[in-house]
Amino acid sequence: MNQQLGTLGVCLLICSFSFTAHAQGNAVKGIDHSYKPLTLKLDDSGIKYVRFIIWHHFWLSRTENNPGTRSYTGDDIKHAIDFGVRRSRFLAYAQVSPRFLVLTHFGINNQNFASGGAPGTNATDQLISGNKKPQIFFHDIWTEYAVSDNKLHIGTGLHYWNGISRMSSHSTLNFMTMDAPIFNWPLIEHTDQFARQYGVYAKGQLGKFDYRVAVNKPFLFDRPPQENRAFGTATEKAAFTGYFNYMFLDSENNKLPFFVGSYLGAKKVFNIGAGFYYHPQSTASLQNGVKVKHDTKLFGIDLFYDAPINGGRNFISLYSVFYDYDFGPNYLRNIGILNPEVNFDPTKVSFNGPGNAQPTIGTGQIWYTQLGFGLPKLKNGTQFMPYVTHTWKNFQYLNQPSHQYDIGLQWFINQHFAKITLQYSARPVYDLNRNKLNKLYGEWILQTHIFI
Repeated sequence: MNQQLGTLGVCLLICSFSFTAHAQGNAVKGIDHSYKPLTLKLDDSGIKYVRFIIWHHFWLSRTENNPGTRSYTGDDIKHAIDFGVRRSRFLAYAQVSPRFLVLTHFGINNQNFASGGAPGTNATDQLISGNKKPQIFFHDIWTEYAVSDNKLHIGTGLHYWNGISRMSSHSTLNFMTMDAPIFNWPLIEHTDQFARQYGVYAKGQLGKFDYRVAVNKPFLFDRPPQENRAFGTATEKAAFTGYFNYMFLDSENNKLPFFVGSYLGAKKVFNIGAGFYYHPQSTASLQNGVKVKHDTKLFGIDLFYDAPINGGRNFISLYSVFYDYDFGPNYLRNIGILNPEVNFDPTKVSFNGPGNAQPTIGTGQIWYTQLGFGLPKLKNGTQFMPYVTHTWKNFQYLNQPSHQYDIGLQWFINQHFAKITLQYSARPVYDLNRNKLNKLYGEWILQTHIFI
């Protein structure tokens, strides 16, 4: 009954969106939601300036919990409803001269009623992390010098000029779907700071060829290894990373590292790219009781096509990426984004863990594809875009590979500046013997997104 009510509620939300958009299209055709970027000129010409960007993502979710999940009061709980802040960010960058650029980016992520806050603000004495007063932290702190305009720029700091794939440096302002699949950031919160590392990078464009390379000093991370199962281990060795792509049609701007998810028909882009990340002796396992270190070797190859069709009335957006990850034998991480539940019955819990956690990053292969289709704009200028994704994961530590999918609907009120997204996500669940269950577990998420 609860599941039927949840599905009915989602259907009513979709209908209400459509009705509201239709009503606005007939009653308030003249509303203009557009605005100019928040920019401060540093000289009369406007060549020197500061640009400010602010954005928030808010989630309402209904999750079908993994087997064995318990509520914070100790009861078995099959479903959870939650509110949470997925992201709240502030970014500023300044072109202080034709050669120099400085960027600062800070904010919070993933706070709900039970987690994401500062230490010492626990909801109960049993919780490990706090749930209130989240600590703002820096995502990016870097400066850049243009050696040769557009062809070669060199920067230093805590940066996001990542290798591996386009999606590993994805902007969070303009996802084609609701969010990223997370495995595109394979080092997340282990040897990086929310997908960033300290280092030196070089980037540029040589005609249609776009590149970025970096040498970084990853953050220290250490966890005791297990027999024939690798975990991150402490090392002071540098890491090397890069991503290269060729732009067959329209060229993309690479002033900032953030790749666009979809141009919503404003550009005609077709890119093919490939990248890598290499960090020697960064994981370790026990082999017959002896600690053995392993190199982290990560590779990706991807394709991106985003273009208007049907005379510009529609657009299509396609992205597909194949990852080959090697962290050492049987490395695997389970992750649950804005997980509404963290308690479980240890005698019944799945291998996934509680709530919405699932096997996300590990040694093995991942193939991810997303496809969106922009419908014609309504009379009021808003637009809908249905989309689907498919993910195939083949992790060494699990006994079977898995397939999973997302189905979603974007409502672009003012393109990516203001939008509402509804998504249903299905995930695989494994038992304690690492065998895949026959059913997929689902999660409904409604997201509001605004940035200036």
